[in-house]
Amino acid sequence: MSAVRATGSAEPLRLLAPDGTVAAGQATALDDAQLLDAWRAMLQSRAVDERFFSLQRQGRLGTFSPVAGEEAAVVGSAWALDPARDWVVPQYRELPAMLRQGYTLARAVRYFRGDPAGNLMEPGVNLLPYQISLAAQIPHAVGLAWGLRHQGSDGVVCVYFGDGASSEGDAHEALNLAGVRRAPVVFVLKNNGWAISTPVRRQTAAASFAARAEGYGMPGELVDGNDLLAMHDACTRAVARARAGDGPTLIEARTYRMGPHNTSDDPTRYVDAAELEERRAADPVLRLRRHLTARGLVDAASEAELTARLKAEVDAAVAEAEAVPPPGPEAMFDHVYADAPGRMLGQRAAATGEGG
Repeated sequence: MSAVRATGSAEPLRLLAPDGTVAAGQATALDDAQLLDAWRAMLQSRAVDERFFSLQRQGRLGTFSPVAGEEAAVVGSAWALDPARDWVVPQYRELPAMLRQGYTLARAVRYFRGDPAGNLMEPGVNLLPYQISLAAQIPHAVGLAWGLRHQGSDGVVCVYFGDGASSEGDAHEALNLAGVRRAPVVFVLKNNGWAISTPVRRQTAAASFAARAEGYGMPGELVDGNDLLAMHDACTRAVARARAGDGPTLIEARTYRMGPHNTSDDPTRYVDAAELEERRAADPVLRLRRHLTARGLVDAASEAELTARLKAEVDAAVAEAEAVPPPGPEAMFDHVYADAPGRMLGQRAAATGEGG
């Protein structure tokens, strides 16, 4: 692994060059099996993006936010965690990390179809649900991490959020509290260039978001978010720090959103086409493909075969989810209280006709 970099470093940590070569003197912490597992997760994410986008256009799914361009940032960080004891707290563009924790594609389809059961986490799945409200999940992550420590667990919480969410008060308050309490949290700030249509230059005057870490009393690191190996390296060190009781870390994954913010967005209205093409040259999937191809671990035939299998898995998950009857109005009242108060029981009866 690389040495710890200074918080204010102007250049992001990079271990894997755009041409797929590993930086001189750097070792790959992920073995071949782990690399291929990460490769599968990144290709699966692309297959999900394509299928879910199509389903939304058909009226079969609600609003969906594709991951395209951020796969290395999500997968590299998630592969630094131990799903058996560590937790993931997502925003809404981290499905690969959620699946690694034990969430399922069929449950994701149900979520995007508007079924509350899509947010149900099975026992042993250390994962909080999708969070649409910007930054609202970050205080939850800090509280969860603080609680784990008080329970004697050595579990670590990895929380994801974007450059836009970092401007919310919840983000600053949570980061400050984590620093004060030395909570075992890894903050993964995915700087993808845009907060919907607001460019990064209008989010902060700082040289980097990672530079904010010093004010919170924690290490910060700027990382090439299109580099799977660099993300894994930085997050592995951050997880080790947190597990050892040394507190939180803020990691800025500098990447680029290659598609729309979500299926209701038209990025052609504000993203320069030439800039987008330039950024696509740093596609994290393309970068990893070059690395794995050079090492003889993948080729065009194996990728085509894997992609076909992954698309079949997505299709099967869609079929499984669509076979479940849609939720009725009673679903609005389920899982809100362990013991529902009288007023809610009355509302449920009025909405469902029960007891009338």
